[in-house]
Amino acid sequence: MSRSFDEVIDRSDTNAVKYDRTTLKAFFGQEDLMPFWVADMEFAVPEAVTKALRKAVDHGIFGYSTRPDSYYQAIIDWTQKRFNYTVEKEWIGFTPGIVPAVNYALQAFCMPGDKVIIQQPVYYPFARSILNNGCQVLDNTLVYENGRYEIDFEDLEKKARDPLATMMILCSPHNPVSRVFTKEELSRIGEICLENNVMVLADEIHNDIVFEGYEHTVFASISKAFEDIAITCTAPSKTFNLAGMQASSIVIANPKTRERFNRVLERNSIGFQNPLSIVAVEAAYRHGEEWLEDLLRYLEGNIMTIKDFLSRELPEAKLVEPEGTYLAWIDLSAYESDGMKLEKTMAQAGGVALDGGSWFGPSGNGFLRLNFACSRSMLLEGLKGIKKGVEALK
Repeated sequence: MSRSFDEVIDRSDTNAVKYDRTTLKAFFGQEDLMPFWVADMEFAVPEAVTKALRKAVDHGIFGYSTRPDSYYQAIIDWTQKRFNYTVEKEWIGFTPGIVPAVNYALQAFCMPGDKVIIQQPVYYPFARSILNNGCQVLDNTLVYENGRYEIDFEDLEKKARDPLATMMILCSPHNPVSRVFTKEELSRIGEICLENNVMVLADEIHNDIVFEGYEHTVFASISKAFEDIAITCTAPSKTFNLAGMQASSIVIANPKTRERFNRVLERNSIGFQNPLSIVAVEAAYRHGEEWLEDLLRYLEGNIMTIKDFLSRELPEAKLVEPEGTYLAWIDLSAYESDGMKLEKTMAQAGGVALDGGSWFGPSGNGFLRLNFACSRSMLLEGLKGIKKGVEALK
């Protein structure tokens, strides 16, 4: 039986990045903070995963390993059942994470000086990866109105027409603003990119963390034309708390695109996969669905906890309605317009480590990202820390 989501699990001395004192000191100037930043969960993985890993560990040999047909079939079956999208084994590639996949795609399909479209405020490694590969960032900034983010399609059309624009990195569901884009929105993105010969790299790592009333659509599933220009990046990392296993699936239907991408993987010596991650991924996709459904209900309860606390204790704070992801995007600009000061005060006075909104681009100034994939008791302590930080701003 899987462990309760209410259980507080001590992660100290486990090399967890979000708890590491040296890392906290480097990012926040302090070591002793409650961590609500790095996007992994405070929950134990499904018992089926633990059981499968225990069996593999007991075997005692961890040599070079191949991915069996059952591994690919588990991914295929999950994608078909959850998203009604059929992929073929040959389409599925492996990378040790989606950020590496973004970099490999930039190396495969972009030349230095090319421009890559992103939608800030967005997951900050995108911009860093673009710049590190000698390319330029084209920001199709999301529009924040009435507490919700929308796509500026007029601006996207303008950006896509730039002759140097070769790729769009689509974050869907979106981190950090937690939008689950509709099929209609994704179709409009696809049409614009198709018309302008812009490839779409879809980071869909949060695809399973979608709340009641919303539905994730795989971008590549909408049409054969979109599938031909798409690189779909997925992983069980967010779904089952397996980020440390570093096992991402890169789905590319177009054989020419796949060949170019695979050549870059070969140049970077990407091949063998950690044998334990093979076991964990297959077990999660085969036996983790009931656990996931329970997780989603618990996370929805955490969302209500955040809403209740903010309305009662910080009425000028605005929570952007979470449609997906376990990341709350909170507008605190009514209390402090200086984003750097806001971020610093949360750590110094509130004792909480949160992703600063400005990390995700200039349009994130005045916001904070709160990871609420934790026990309700831990979440309440974190919210109290935010309140202390706000009080220190007065």
